[in-house]
Amino acid sequence: MHSAEIGDLVQLVSMRDLKSFLLRIQPENRLETHNGFINHVDLVGHPFGSIVHSHLGTDFLLLTPSAAEITRTLKRRSQIIFPKDIGLILLKLSIESGQEVIEAGTGSGALTIALARAVGPSGLVHSYDSRADMQNVALNNLELVGLSTRVNLKTRDIKEGFDERDIPALFLDVPNPWDYLSQVHHALRGGGFFGTLLPTTNQVISLIAELKLHSFGMTEVVEVMLRNYKTVVARFRPSDRMVAHTGYLVFSRALHTEELQQDSNI
Repeated sequence: MHSAEIGDLVQLVSMRDLKSFLLRIQPENRLETHNGFINHVDLVGHPFGSIVHSHLGTDFLLLTPSAAEITRTLKRRSQIIFPKDIGLILLKLSIESGQEVIEAGTGSGALTIALARAVGPSGLVHSYDSRADMQNVALNNLELVGLSTRVNLKTRDIKEGFDERDIPALFLDVPNPWDYLSQVHHALRGGGFFGTLLPTTNQVISLIAELKLHSFGMTEVVEVMLRNYKTVVARFRPSDRMVAHTGYLVFSRALHTEELQQDSNI
């Protein structure tokens, strides 16, 4: 039976209101919650999946956090990319262990963490952002989950271009990705995967028009909607709320050819 130890990343879920907390167990620390505090050392030795108690007697479920829960409970200073979109991004960009990949728009680091997990200990994520304060938030989150060594944070405006070349995949989380397609194309290998997320149709249309002009093809636009269900046996039904529109995902491929016509179906 696996039990919690010093240095473990754990999730605590209040059985009173299901509020979730993410922490790495350190001997001198304690978790402060609205349902009472819990000393980290009091978690040591408890099996994962068991109940622990705050000093007020509130029950908390002790768990190993899933990748989705890590993303959901991150400290943030900006809107994060949702887990429902991250899963498709990883598949569409064909992220594999050992790869180098680029993202721009580090933000609070939700996608950064997912990419770092996917490339593994032998891979590397180059993450660009023009704001040092945002990258500091991302760095703290990366250090919390133990993935900071897999990420190369660069505080720079990407209009200056990317340092890397022959990269298999690149994702932009910026409001105007069409302004950086030349820089993206120079960084990607032939046939490399490009992706971005945009909240409005106006932005998507602007991007699609520019993709063909910059020798991108095989473009797709998709939207992911997530519908949860209440898991109560006597009244199993959809939840009252739904995570519907978070953004349009645009995926394309860098095609190193001058033969594409603007009216091509590719």
